[in-house]
Parts: sequence; C-alpha cells; structure tokens
Amino acid sequence: MSKLKNGIFLSLLIVLGFCSSCQEQRSNNKLLLNEVLLNNESNLQDDYGRNSAWVEIFNRSFGSTDIAAHRIRVKSDGDTITYIIPKGDVQTVIKPRQHTLFWADGEPRRGTFHTNFTMNPDVQNWIGLYDSGGKLLDEIVIPAGTLQADQSFARITDGEENWQVKDGGVDRYVTPNTNNLTMDANTKVENFEEQDRSGVGMAISAMIVVFSGLLCLFIIFKIIGKIAVSMSKRNAMRAKGITDFKEASEKKLGEAPGEVFAAISMAMHEMQNDVHDMEDTVLTIAPVKRKYSPWSSKIYTLRETPHKK
Repeated sequence: MSKLKNGIFLSLLIVLGFCSSCQEQRSNNKLLLNEVLLNNESNLQDDYGRNSAWVEIFNRSFGSTDIAAHRIRVKSDGDTITYIIPKGDVQTVIKPRQHTLFWADGEPRRGTFHTNFTMNPDVQNWIGLYDSGGKLLDEIVIPAGTLQADQSFARITDGEENWQVKDGGVDRYVTPNTNNLTMDANTKVENFEEQDRSGVGMAISAMIVVFSGLLCLFIIFKIIGKIAVSMSKRNAMRAKGITDFKEASEKKLGEAPGEVFAAISMAMHEMQNDVHDMEDTVLTIAPVKRKYSPWSSKIYTLRETPHKK
C-alpha cells in the first residue's frame, strides 16, 4: 500500500513539474502580440498612403530576434488565414524591446509587412502568432463590436498580460510602432529634486556607498590573506614535520619575503602584457673569434688520412 501511495505521489509531482515547465515556457516567449487596430479611418497610413488595419508585434527580450518564417494566423468571419512572413528581408529583425507593424490589407504583393488577410471589426477576430516550427507564441481574441473606428486593443504596457481599449484619451491614445505607455515625467526624479535641490544629499549618499564598498573589499581581502597565510604555514609545517606553532613562527615557515611577491607580480605582468619571451623564435649566431675550429679540423674526419713516408 505504501508503494502505491509513493508511486501516486511521484506521478503527481512529475505532472505538476511538467505543467509548471510548460507554463513557464509559454510565458518566456520573446515575441508577443502587443496592439491591434481593426477599423482604420484616420490613423496611421502605410507606405502606399492607405489606411488599413494593422497588427503590432513586440520583442520583449534584450536581444534582436528575426521573425522571418514566423506565421500570423487570423480567424475572422469563420475563415482561418495564415500569413507566413517571408525570408530575406533585413527589416524582419526586431531589435531588443522594439516593435514591428503588419498591415492587414490583403495585399501581400506590396511587401513583407503587408499580409494576405483582412479583419472585420463587426465580428469576433482571433489572432495567433506562431514561430517557424508551428509553435503558438501568443494569441488574442477581440470580441465583435469591441472597437470603434480608430480604436485599438492593446496591452496596458508593453509585454503586460492585461489588455485595454485605447479610444484616444489622454492616457489611452493609439501607439502604433511605439511603446503602449509613454511616461511624460519621472516622479522619482521630480521628488528627489524637490527634496534635494542643491544635490548635497546625492553627493553624500554616493560617497557613503563608495567608501562602504571599499571598506567591505578591504575586510574581505584581509580575511582572505590571513586564511592564505595560515594555510601556507600549515603546509610548510607539514612538509618540515613540525607540529609546534611557536617553533614554526621562529623559523618563519610559510612566510615569503617581499622579493618573492615582487618577482611573481612582475612575471604575471609580463605574461598579461605579452612581453615575456618575445624573442623565443629569434636565433642569434655569433661569429667565432678564434681561427681554429674543431668543425674544420682534419683530425675529426671520418677516415684517417694516410701518412707519407
């Protein structure tokens, strides 16, 4: 019975771990649908001067991502249409934390960013973003009649889970190809400026942080140095067979003179700056001053020269 309970418990753990990993993988997608506009009457125009619906994709990672061969799938009026983003266009690389816009005008021959589908604002629209392998990265459903003319359905901030209707208000204006929420002021900076106009507090805080960091580094290196000296002394005592610490201190075991540290530092400096053994491939031949050389002596020949009588 206990084995059965253990097996059930382990199975539940595996299932929960698998589900959590799948959820984490889903939330860590780099590319997300960020903003959608269905009925474009007087909003942004495309490169042909036409007002068309558009879909914005956001790269929330801190590295550039190429969306070539990715797919945008739309279901409107009961039909599901898939647009495969063509390869070979350098503009399909989205820079870190940046956006790109696709026009839903049904004219794919006009360029990479013109899709083969259109969207009807009077019906429910489902939009899905897939990678090149067919994996679903993000999806959004816009109910029928949610958006009026020149209104968009967007995340409150870039990459956030919550969505809202942007109707052109002060804090809800349509933002194609830019951040969904633009901060016009920095409250922290303004509060700090009110509290410390002359900047004295900022200077004192910075000095305290710097000197505190230096003090921590000094303490850390001091402790590490003592530990290193203690270990070196113990190794020297073990090598000499000495167990008395007083005797080891009198003989200065494990203590190296300053010249040794200077030599080690100089060797490390030469190695890091590539100045050590610079002439390792240079062969210097000095001429021999004496006229006689054993290499040209006749007594070292392979055969003996016959003597004349």
